[in-house]
Amino acid sequence: MNTFLHSPLYTATHLGDLALRNRIVMAPLTRCRAAQGDMPTPLMATYYQQRATAGLIVSEGVQISPRGKGYVGTPGIYTEAQSRAWRRITSAVHARGGLIVLQLWHVGRASHSSLQPGGALPVAPSALAIPGLVHTPRGKLPFETPHALTVEEIDGVVEEYRHAARLAMDAGFDGVEIHGANGYLLDQFLRDGANRRTDAYGGSVQNRARLLLRVVDAVTSVWPASRVGVRLSPNNPFNGMRDSDPFRTFSYAMAQLDTRGLAYLHLVEHQAGLGQPEAGMPMVDVQRLLPYWHGAYVANDGYTGDSAAAAVSSGRARAVAFGVPFIGNPDVVARLAEGAALRRPDPATLYGGGAHGYTDYAPLAA
Repeated sequence: MNTFLHSPLYTATHLGDLALRNRIVMAPLTRCRAAQGDMPTPLMATYYQQRATAGLIVSEGVQISPRGKGYVGTPGIYTEAQSRAWRRITSAVHARGGLIVLQLWHVGRASHSSLQPGGALPVAPSALAIPGLVHTPRGKLPFETPHALTVEEIDGVVEEYRHAARLAMDAGFDGVEIHGANGYLLDQFLRDGANRRTDAYGGSVQNRARLLLRVVDAVTSVWPASRVGVRLSPNNPFNGMRDSDPFRTFSYAMAQLDTRGLAYLHLVEHQAGLGQPEAGMPMVDVQRLLPYWHGAYVANDGYTGDSAAAAVSSGRARAVAFGVPFIGNPDVVARLAEGAALRRPDPATLYGGGAHGYTDYAPLAA
């Protein structure tokens, strides 16, 4: 018998009211397979069901409104029809005994007018463009200077999160994760490199964290807090992000989240391979931040089976999220247990397309 089966990764645990049969979490993975109208598809049900042996699946980012969209082919959760389509996916996961939470997502300025309703500009805390190019239906184009949200528009965004949370509940998800990471809207408000506002949503860390906390409170007015997670990324430079004092920013945010009885906190600990920090960008040792959070912690970013087991065994993490390995290996849980090699996915099929490179990776048993 493989001794790795005796690893703490294969013990049951709870993240709030989410009862996990193992501590291997499937991280959210953008795959761009939705149909027209941001509709989830039957092929997506197959994809998620194949990976249902994970202790918990966090869905790909799902935009809470048409203005929250930043990529071709990403799914939505803002209409009743979308909610019904997601129910087919949650039912497929539950049929294999799995758990799945939906990741609530608004990309903010990480978009382009060609992806926005009526060709409007993307929205953001401040009128600051991301450096570089964005993928659009017309190919790669420069990021545009976004529209800075008014206070009234911010109120509307909060209500969009609340509405999406209700639709996620109707769709049969086991909970939701609020995406506050990787340079998307909530992260843009939180970090001062993207937020230059001078009103109640800018300036001090208390003001910059206001939208994140309002969204958490709105979502937990729909879901029990014990079924709501939050994802943050204090060191990720993706989408042109930085913060002048990430320890101060994220220790405050985590301390405030800690008071809300959430199911878990999910941190992208380093850079997630999504970009290189600019020279001199302040970074923070995540170990310094963890004392500000006393709930269940899900670690993420470059873990192996051995390092994940060590993180759980030491008590540093309740569970560990794996991302890219789940693309090419629907059976990550079994492969780690057997000590089998993890297949590298075909990079040409990561974003968009059909079944090839999506649902045709064979499991070990095959």
